[in-house]
Amino acid sequence: MEKTIHVALETLIGTPSQRQARPEVHAKPHPSSRSPRSNERDAGTFFLETFGCQMNDHDSEKVAGVLVSRGYTQVQTPADASVILYNTCSIREKAAQKVFSRLGEFRGTSDAGKIIGVLGCVAQQEGENIFNRAPWVSLVCGSASYRKLPEMLDKLEAGDRRVTGLDNDTDETFETEITRRDNPFRAFLTIIEGCDKACSYCVVPFTRGPERSRASDSILREVRELAELGYSEVQLLGQTVNSYKDPTSSKMKFSELLLAVADVPGIRRVRFTTSHPRDFTPDIVAAIDAQPKLCDHVHLPVQSGSSEVLRAMARTYTREEYLERIALIRAVKREISITTDIIVGFPGETEEHFQETLRLLEEVRFDALFAFKYSPRPNTPSLAMNDPIPEEEKSRRLAVLQKVQSEIQSARHAKMIGQTMEVLVSGKSRRENRWSGHASSNRVLNFTSPHQDLLGTYVNVLVTDAGPASLIGEHVL
Repeated sequence: MEKTIHVALETLIGTPSQRQARPEVHAKPHPSSRSPRSNERDAGTFFLETFGCQMNDHDSEKVAGVLVSRGYTQVQTPADASVILYNTCSIREKAAQKVFSRLGEFRGTSDAGKIIGVLGCVAQQEGENIFNRAPWVSLVCGSASYRKLPEMLDKLEAGDRRVTGLDNDTDETFETEITRRDNPFRAFLTIIEGCDKACSYCVVPFTRGPERSRASDSILREVRELAELGYSEVQLLGQTVNSYKDPTSSKMKFSELLLAVADVPGIRRVRFTTSHPRDFTPDIVAAIDAQPKLCDHVHLPVQSGSSEVLRAMARTYTREEYLERIALIRAVKREISITTDIIVGFPGETEEHFQETLRLLEEVRFDALFAFKYSPRPNTPSLAMNDPIPEEEKSRRLAVLQKVQSEIQSARHAKMIGQTMEVLVSGKSRRENRWSGHASSNRVLNFTSPHQDLLGTYVNVLVTDAGPASLIGEHVL
């Protein structure tokens, strides 16, 4: 999703993707993939840019896997590609606008013969109207139809001018023939797709459909296969991941699934995102407390600190009920980092409502947050609400919120100086002996080490300095 960035968004959640082509050097196959067809032919080249959240990142892994299995090679620029794909997000208006801006770059060009496709939420939201706005587009495909990509590509390769995949009512939305894993250490798994919460501002129920949960035995089978491939960390994904309902006779609860995934030999860390406060129950907290492999991090979007605004948002909980969930997390034996989402400038939000949100930040002291200005979206009830907030006032409130949160994070990080944290090393700086990785809390640590081969390993890091966005440390040898 297109984020209004505050100073430390990347610290605990990860940067939203607006990447171009991704390197294949670290790619690993989907464990349940069939034999790829890539050796049978050279089908051409593809460029894939992803907008949005981690679910979109994982969707792009699925799309890339399908294309690579058909003999396509990923390239770094649209100019070098025979297939150009944009995997889109429509949560914010700016994100959707950016997609059409990308498409506009092909207006009047001599890109005859190229396949240009729009995937994901904007594709599902706009449907065939995309062809009217950008007649040079050949493919419009929502996320529920990625399993049909091979046959859609067959049609395009056979000369069809326009092909759509806009299903939104199927249970079969989780697996494609091949998923190309772009992160060599952390694997994403979608366990629930869609959303039934119907928040008044949110377009997800229209673009992703109703909640559909994946069978627990299928999830655990894939986790075991991922562990055999060498993955030590898995992240379970869903628009409301903790609303998971096992469709099999096992009727495994989300907390039970977390523990079962953690029990898989070879798995060292288990993460999950994004949780909905309504379904964040005590058994989930108890599972985290009981199993060290469940990471010290919960992302629990609050959206507003005002019960009145939450009611207008149709969030199904009050400020007080949200704080009860926070109290459950704070009561466990180990420290759990808590991150959140907040929308400022929702229709009817008064200055007092906004002050309630600021007081919530001071009370909870979040470890990081994603902050947004309210953005009206198609097909949502909030479009009909009166009392819109002027854009300049939204911007002011956002800046104030970011400043308060930055001060909170700086203070919280300063208290961590002198602590030793276990870090999964995922990056190497161009500067000699400089590395980076994430702690169990998902905090970013940049550290020094004389060792030359640390990628993918777990090391202990002593925190020696801190800022609002990350921690700085030294490898404990």
